[in-house]
Amino acid sequence: MAKLDLLWGPTSRLDRDRPKTLADEAFRKIRDDIVRGSLAPGEKLQPDLLRARYAIGVNPVREALSRLAADGLTVAEGQRGFFVAPISIGELDDITDLRIDLSVKALTLAIQFGNDEWESQLVGASYQLDKLIHPMEENPAAFYDEWERRNRAFHGALGAGCRSPWLIHLCELLYDQSERYRRQFENHVQPRPEIHDEHRVMMSAALRRDATTACALLAHHIRCGGDAVRELMQRASRHNL
Repeated sequence: MAKLDLLWGPTSRLDRDRPKTLADEAFRKIRDDIVRGSLAPGEKLQPDLLRARYAIGVNPVREALSRLAADGLTVAEGQRGFFVAPISIGELDDITDLRIDLSVKALTLAIQFGNDEWESQLVGASYQLDKLIHPMEENPAAFYDEWERRNRAFHGALGAGCRSPWLIHLCELLYDQSERYRRQFENHVQPRPEIHDEHRVMMSAALRRDATTACALLAHHIRCGGDAVRELMQRASRHNL
C-alpha cells in the first residue's frame, strides 16, 4: 500500500519489504511466515532456531520479534520468550470490524483526494489481479501466494490516495492480521467466485468517484471474507471436540 507522494508518517509496508538492516530482513521473513501460517499460532519462537532458519544473527532476530509483538503478530510471555500470537473468533471479529471502519475511511478520502497517480495504481493492481483468475481456477495451490500478494496490492491501492500515511499504516496492520486468519483456514482454497466481480465493481465505482457505492461494496466484501473464515474456524473447533 503505497503512500504515493506523501513523505511524512510511518514507513509503509512497501518500504518495509525493502529491508535496510538485518533486523528489517528478519522482521519481513518472520512476519511473512507467521502470516502464511508456516509458523503456527501459539508456536514458540526460539531465536537460535530462527537464526538457523533464516541465516540471520540472533540479535537482529530478537529485535524483529519485539517489533512483531508491537504489530500483534507475536506475544512475549515473561521469561518464557516469544510465541506466535494465538487466534480466536473474538479477535477475528474485532479485526474484521476495524478493517471495515478504517478501509472505508481510507477509500472515502482516496475518492475525495485521489489524483491520476492513484487511479493508475488502482487500475494496474486490478489488472494484475485479473491476470490470475484463470491460473487460480486451474491450480489454486500453485498460485495462491501470488494471488494473496496481488490481492493485498489491490486493497492497498483502493485507499492509497487517502493522503493519510497513519491511516494507511493501520490498514496495513489489519490486513496482515486478516490475511493470517484467512490463510490459516483457507490456504490453497479457491477464492469465492464472486470476489473477482466484486473487485471490478468496487474499482469502477471508485474511479467514477461514487463513494457511497464503492464504500458499501468494500464493507460487504470484507464482511463476507471475515464471515467465511469465521465459519471455517467454527467448523474446525467442532471437529476438534
